[in-house]
Amino acid sequence: MAAKAQKKPVVNKNAEIIDAILSLAKEKDISQEYIMNALEEGCKTAYRRNMRYDQVAPANLTCTITRENGIQIFARKVVVEEVEDESQQISYAEARKLSSSYEMGDIVEIDVTPAGFDRVAAQSAKQVITQRLREAERGKIYEEYIEKENEILTAIVQRVEAKAVYVELGRTEGIMEADQFMPGEEYHEGDHIKVYVLSVQRTGKEAARAPQVYVSRIHPGLVKRLFEMEVPEIATGVVQIKFIAREAGNRTKMAVTSTDAMIDPVGACVGPRGTRVDKVVSELKNEKIDIIKWSTDPAEFVANALNPAHVVSVFISEKEKICRVIVPDNQLSLAIGKEGQNARLAAKLTGWKIDIKSQTQVAELMGQDLPEIQEGNGYVIADEYDDDDYQPAIDDDDII
Repeated sequence: MAAKAQKKPVVNKNAEIIDAILSLAKEKDISQEYIMNALEEGCKTAYRRNMRYDQVAPANLTCTITRENGIQIFARKVVVEEVEDESQQISYAEARKLSSSYEMGDIVEIDVTPAGFDRVAAQSAKQVITQRLREAERGKIYEEYIEKENEILTAIVQRVEAKAVYVELGRTEGIMEADQFMPGEEYHEGDHIKVYVLSVQRTGKEAARAPQVYVSRIHPGLVKRLFEMEVPEIATGVVQIKFIAREAGNRTKMAVTSTDAMIDPVGACVGPRGTRVDKVVSELKNEKIDIIKWSTDPAEFVANALNPAHVVSVFISEKEKICRVIVPDNQLSLAIGKEGQNARLAAKLTGWKIDIKSQTQVAELMGQDLPEIQEGNGYVIADEYDDDDYQPAIDDDDII
């Protein structure tokens, strides 16, 4: 008895196309609707490029893709009494032949799909779909990283050039330009570093280019984010960072305050045996960090900002926005700092110009004795100074 020939299973190519689209959407984490729209646009483009459409206006094409019928191209025409433009109009009589429900002014969709169009469409639509997929992925990357502006990320150095360092940030590449390098810091391929995201940009035609993520190692925000990672009290909002002044690679001053009188903001940032601040300092390649207590009183704030120098008196000039600060003779160089750095950072931190004089300098200028240091305060504050009583010589180099 002859064996019966087995029937080959019927392959539904239309279903295969749909399944491929669904699979691609899942793989790329892109909406199915977006990919279907891309495919439809690609098919219309293929029709315009490869088929005659002297009877169809190119702008009036629509495309549908279904499991049952595959890819279909339709021409949309308006029902009119007398046809003047066959590419966009159909007569009432012809429309009624297609369906008795059509009335004047209705839109009729006429199937104009050529035989064997699936093969042509697939070939021509491939490029359009690929481009749309790239655009979608770039868009998702942009949306992901635009939310990371002003945040800190861990980066891996990919390549080092004279004008920039390129780093891997996960799904995209970051650019650290030369003016964002930390002075004295060397970068090597494979290094893991913390970077601050300055901006995420898409230049030129937005869809044509991947987003550019610019990062920094010198921005004060890097210090802030590092402390947020290390100090739980900052993360919860109990301790707040008010201001940061930084000269990257050398020294940073950070003003902090606490919303809870029982919590010392400076101590919280320093941590047990200095463990918290040490981790930040280590990440910043031993950059010195002064953590000071913020105050609403500008005189007290300025005095704190000049730490580690001890301050005797602070005279405030609201009109000129200048603080005249008096320090012990043996503290003058410490208050000013090497090349004026301590005073310069204190001025940046507080927003006040600072004129620092020693007790001897002021005594010579005023021709009188200076007030003694008040017990418990550590310095004397005069809310306003009187020009007649206190007129120290102020050089440009003294005002930071």
